[in-house]
Amino acid sequence: MTELEIMGANAKAASKSLRIATDEAKADALFSIAEHLRSNAAFILGENSLDVKDARINGMSESMVDRLLLTEERISGMAQGVIAVSRWPDPVGKVLEEYDRPNGLHIKKVSVPLGVIGIIFESRPNVTSDCAALCIRAGNAVILRGGKEAYRSNAAIAKVMRQALSESELPEDCVQLVSDTTRQSAAEMMSLTRYLDVLIPRGGAGLIRNVVDNAKVPVIETGAGNCHIYVDKAADINMAADIVFNAKTSRPSVCNAAEKLLIHKDIADNALPVIAARLRHGNVELHGDAASKSIFGDMKTATDEDWGREYIDLIMGVKIVDSVEDAINHIETYSTHHSDCIISEDKSAAEKFMAGVDSAAVYWNASTRFTDGGEMGLGAEIGISTQKLHARGPMGVNQLVTYKYELTGSGQIR
Repeated sequence: MTELEIMGANAKAASKSLRIATDEAKADALFSIAEHLRSNAAFILGENSLDVKDARINGMSESMVDRLLLTEERISGMAQGVIAVSRWPDPVGKVLEEYDRPNGLHIKKVSVPLGVIGIIFESRPNVTSDCAALCIRAGNAVILRGGKEAYRSNAAIAKVMRQALSESELPEDCVQLVSDTTRQSAAEMMSLTRYLDVLIPRGGAGLIRNVVDNAKVPVIETGAGNCHIYVDKAADINMAADIVFNAKTSRPSVCNAAEKLLIHKDIADNALPVIAARLRHGNVELHGDAASKSIFGDMKTATDEDWGREYIDLIMGVKIVDSVEDAINHIETYSTHHSDCIISEDKSAAEKFMAGVDSAAVYWNASTRFTDGGEMGLGAEIGISTQKLHARGPMGVNQLVTYKYELTGSGQIR
């Protein structure tokens, strides 16, 4: 057996224990993981510093280094996220429907774990603890396969979590990390149908497309974020400037950062100079269409490739549109269906936008940066699903279960 097949068999065995684990056992294990993350912060930071050093030597952009970098504050945040998940109501064993048939059969539809979840991800070490915590809370075993740039960090976090699990009532093979970070291991994981019940990719557009196109294991697609903000003709310009600046600059390397700015032509002469000057003050490079450049000259010329691109950097595309319908059509053409926003004081325009834009999260007068499990009250998240089947939007514990039917009879035959 290959390393992954052995891990798959171990995860399958662990999932059987998790399937019947009590609420208290899962919560206690997660609390222990959080404590171990805090008490082993120095060890994790030491390993992370080596990854960051190599990343800079290899020319990784600073926005991507930021995704990789851990600090004491971020490790504390990871631990807090695990504790938040531990306190979330157990999603397993909920009776979703219950009824009797005329023949006397009693039928219950009950939530159950998915089983074994595989996660292929890039760059961000906090994904290791976030995803493991969510999977355990929902009664699932998890096999994690991170990128080579973060391997030392991921391995340190996984080691700490497995140590915590070994001291709990749950098997340590609830959480496993693939040591091979080559493309071969990713390809093998995509074909591990005997052991994996679902595969979730987290990372850039290339990784996600590769998994969606090539996996034999069922996939929940998490999205690259080509997120738009549309400034309507009835927008409050100062509010728009604040929201756009936050959505673009607070953390440009994440999937809920805004990448495109659309402005109604009737407000563009007044709004664009204010918003663009604010963005340029934040060192954002602007790529504008001809109409935008005629109003604010400090822009590069946008190409056709700009409109569909997720920059994950301090870059933003800018376009002038004729109407809310024009904005919706542009978004529907280029959006990754992650998070899109309208800024307007006109309720009818906002309602038209929110009904017309088919994305996992649609905003009215708020930053796209709130598309996040913690910010939306779900605790940590395993990813932002941009598909429509099974789950959509931030995936917390309640999205990591399926259901089965339990039928009780008294000797009925058909």
